Amino acid sequence: MKNNYQTSRRLTHEVLVGNVGIGGMNPVRVQSMTTSDTRDVMATVEQILQLEQAGCELVRVTVQGMKEAEACEQIKTLLIQKGCFVPLIADIHFYPPAAMRVVDSVDKVRINPGNFVDKRASFQVIEYDDESYAAEIKKIEEKFSPLVEKCKRLKKAMRIGVNHGSLSDRIMNRFGDTPAGMVESAFEFTRICRQMDYQDVIFSMKASNASIMIEAYRLLVLRMQQEGWTYPLHLGVTEAGEGEDGRIKSAIGIGSLLLDGIGDTIRVSLTEDPWYEIDPCRRLVEFTRKHAHYSSQYQPIVRRIGELPSYLHRDGSVFLEVSQQDLESSSFYQDLGCDMQLGQPSRGNQTVEGVVTHLEHSKLDVLKKIGLAVIEPQENKDVIFFSPQTLQSVLETREFVKQLSQSDITKPLILSFKYQQSLEDVTIQAAAELGSLLCDRLAQGICLSAPQLVLSQRRSIAFSILQGCRMRASKTEFISCPGCGRTLFNLQKVAASIREKTAHLPGVKIAIMGCIVNGPGEMADADFGYVGSKPGMIDLYVGKTCVERNIPMDQAQEHLIALIQAHGRWVEPKV
Repeated sequence: MKNNYQTSRRLTHEVLVGNVGIGGMNPVRVQSMTTSDTRDVMATVEQILQLEQAGCELVRVTVQGMKEAEACEQIKTLLIQKGCFVPLIADIHFYPPAAMRVVDSVDKVRINPGNFVDKRASFQVIEYDDESYAAEIKKIEEKFSPLVEKCKRLKKAMRIGVNHGSLSDRIMNRFGDTPAGMVESAFEFTRICRQMDYQDVIFSMKASNASIMIEAYRLLVLRMQQEGWTYPLHLGVTEAGEGEDGRIKSAIGIGSLLLDGIGDTIRVSLTEDPWYEIDPCRRLVEFTRKHAHYSSQYQPIVRRIGELPSYLHRDGSVFLEVSQQDLESSSFYQDLGCDMQLGQPSRGNQTVEGVVTHLEHSKLDVLKKIGLAVIEPQENKDVIFFSPQTLQSVLETREFVKQLSQSDITKPLILSFKYQQSLEDVTIQAAAELGSLLCDRLAQGICLSAPQLVLSQRRSIAFSILQGCRMRASKTEFISCPGCGRTLFNLQKVAASIREKTAHLPGVKIAIMGCIVNGPGEMADADFGYVGSKPGMIDLYVGKTCVERNIPMDQAQEHLIALIQAHGRWVEPKV
């Protein structure tokens, strides 16, 4: 008999990480990572205990060398003494000997196939013929096989964790910096595992761009289906940032996949203390558990769109339902994102395209005068507002779009979704559902209804979703890592300071990275990068090119602003 689990989730084989099962019939597991120096055993233990108390089911620590590997043995011993049996995961970059040492003490090892054997990518064109490519694979086999053998013998799990920004030169020159390259990077290492009959492997395909992350996981699942593989998946959007933006970007990527029944364990990576990652994880798991539906035959939908009405924005529109209470608010125009001059509203960078209402009010006449639409959906002739009626909102909407396409109806589509939950839940749920559909470009905008939230909250969520889907850039995008034991400065403090000084630059992407591991590659497609290079020193990047090295931290933010100005991307903030 086929059970509901098999129809709502992609069925994988179970991988045991310590006493916690991932995949199989287990629920989606929640995990996080410490930000303490791993060599500081007591500080790391305290963070793990706090994470466990918050509901974290697995914890990862950074292991960059032998000292950190040896510290993990003490960390594990102390945790057991304190009655904490949360599985411990070692995060490895660049140094295979550390992996060989630490696997004795931890329950799982995460390796990055982009840098486990290969050097840091140079982003240069290097030609590999079949013979030289095969020689590179042979080198991987020689360096990687001992770890596989030891993990198999000790019954320890492994995550082959690919990051979009840290693919090897070999992969990028044959496959490009693409989801296909990400999948092949994982497969190179997995083929070695399979040759050695080692199956305790979990995959991840992380990127700071949620759309690329979604595409990479979908391609991975397709390739695994073709191979008959059933490995579990760890989901995450890397360097998501903090606050609302970080939660929305993570929910778009992770939630989209969970709603499609893909994923067995998740981490929401925030530039905050790690225990704050657990609440959005749990909200995502609980929401998608009720709404997920897995299909092994995902089919993208392409729909022709006619000319947009003048009041719609070409990169994605935001509408808000307004009530009598909203209209009577003294901050009504500001809540819609209008700029105010001498008591009169005007359109700004984050002003909605229109409001949806059946009411009449003088303020609505003012909106019409400044070019905003005032719409009653039932009477509207040139835009389709669609509201799903079932719990399977994403599937229902996809089917509706398919019908529009088959009927060659080319009117633009606005997703009119309604939510009754708290601010925290609406943020997660709207980002997951709307983000899933907008990343696939199935609609041209959002009409967000959540009567329990004030207008400004609904507007902020809607614009953040459009930006997280890489549709409409209405504000600065910050790509910042969550921090770990490698971090060389106070990441949260510095990120907040840079955000305060540069948050008024729509379309500019700024990466803030705690160390060189998350440097030029992990920043992926950022315009400007601020990267810890050594204690007290910062490197600045334009794209993937380092343009200033070893700037003292007390001068680095001024240099960053000057760099943005020099490239013509700076505007003065409005007073």
